[in-house]
Amino acid sequence: MTEQRTVNCVKLKKELPGLKRQPLPGELGKKIFENVSSEAWKMFLDYFKIIVNEYRLDLSSPNTDRIFLEQIEQYFFGEGGQLPEQFTPEQK
Repeated sequence: MTEQRTVNCVKLKKELPGLKRQPLPGELGKKIFENVSSEAWKMFLDYFKIIVNEYRLDLSSPNTDRIFLEQIEQYFFGEGGQLPEQFTPEQK
């Protein structure tokens, strides 16, 4: 049985299981792999879905790719993510 890799997560500020592989190619992917837990990555993906839906982003657009990368930088290595002002979470 292989031991699960852990990282000191920059988002959640504690030692947690890391991603199984780099989520993106290049330096940013490596930085995420080394510093972001799988739990925090899932949180980011949920956050970005809200961004895509609220701003009706076209997922096939290079502009959306740029926004995705900017949001990753901001969410994990900047001041955190900002949801759109008009966003209201679903009531359960």
